[in-house]
Amino acid sequence: MRCAVLGSPIAHSLSPAMHRAAYATLGLEWSYGAFDVAEGELREFVSEHREGWRGYSVTAPLKREAAALGVTRDADVQALGVANTLVAHDGGWAAHNTDVPGAINALREVGIDAVESVRILGAGATAASLALAAKRLGAARVELRVREEARAATTARAIESLGLAVSIVGLHVDVAETDDLLVSTVPGSAVAGHEHAWVGAADAVFDVVYDPWPTVLMRSAQSDGTPLVSGLDLLAHQAVLQVDLMTGEVVDPQVLRDAALEALASR
Repeated sequence: MRCAVLGSPIAHSLSPAMHRAAYATLGLEWSYGAFDVAEGELREFVSEHREGWRGYSVTAPLKREAAALGVTRDADVQALGVANTLVAHDGGWAAHNTDVPGAINALREVGIDAVESVRILGAGATAASLALAAKRLGAARVELRVREEARAATTARAIESLGLAVSIVGLHVDVAETDDLLVSTVPGSAVAGHEHAWVGAADAVFDVVYDPWPTVLMRSAQSDGTPLVSGLDLLAHQAVLQVDLMTGEVVDPQVLRDAALEALASR
């Protein structure tokens, strides 16, 4: 049985190392590859790679296209229009979002069970998923921090549809208030030089970026003793759910985290 991760660029992805480690632990002789699929090309790719394929992990910039492909869609995909997993289903594909429950599990792993206000750097598909995860933990307000405010409109509407109050602010406007949780979905270069200000205005930090490792936000949070969830934590927890969806088997997230760390160290 074959699976793979799709996105562009894809060379940096840790998903192959993580899923292959899961298969080895579970004793499955499955394969897991990586394909560079550009925006607008997902439908054609999966139609040509259907026979013998069990499922795909989907990353940027294809998560909204993946949601549209689903002949069935889980509740989070329906709520957000964002999917990161496609599983073979009745001649088509079932679309799932494991980022939302994966993020919740990663936050709970470090003792974060409730938040009220969230500041998110970036406004792409992953930002929408993290907003829904925060809502599940009690959040009422989301502040989106972006470089181009007009490009945040789609994500802002999706978050507002969840019943959350949303504000959009320029990325480098001075921070006036402290929030329960800072989530970063942007490259480290976008926050470098401002990382201490961001961390200082948050009770906890969730940096979904993992390349380069460790990120500037991670280092700042660690030096301040601020509770931290890393991109590898999210990758591991969401991948555990993907493995379950694709194979029907459950694996310890630490197995996947260790595989990711080993892959990063070899780069």
